[in-house]
Amino acid sequence: MMNPKASSVAEYFSWQTETIQEKLQSIRETIAAVVPEAKEVISYHMPAFKTSEVLVYYAAMKKHIGFYPHSEAIIVFKKELAPYKTSKGAIQFPLDQPIPLDLIRDITIFRREQVRAKKE
Repeated sequence: MMNPKASSVAEYFSWQTETIQEKLQSIRETIAAVVPEAKEVISYHMPAFKTSEVLVYYAAMKKHIGFYPHSEAIIVFKKELAPYKTSKGAIQFPLDQPIPLDLIRDITIFRREQVRAKKE
């Protein structure tokens, strides 16, 4: 589902159905709670949270929510991600299933610590 580039997260959300907006908002709130210092940006046409670099991206697709935490997070959380389709840097959460917010929180914390460690 390729849309023109959103100028803000609010605009990106406005393009989605109400059901998808609710799922995206729950992801957004989960991430913001663990990285309140992060700035919300649109990057690669997707909402993302950024500190010194982008921590995670997320996006609405036709049949799933894509979550993009970089490849190392996929490896580290391989066992927890077993129920989901994954690729090198992407996770697909089917729209017809609850979004695993605890897993999103844990992966975001991992990414926050990974980025902090790079800066030290």
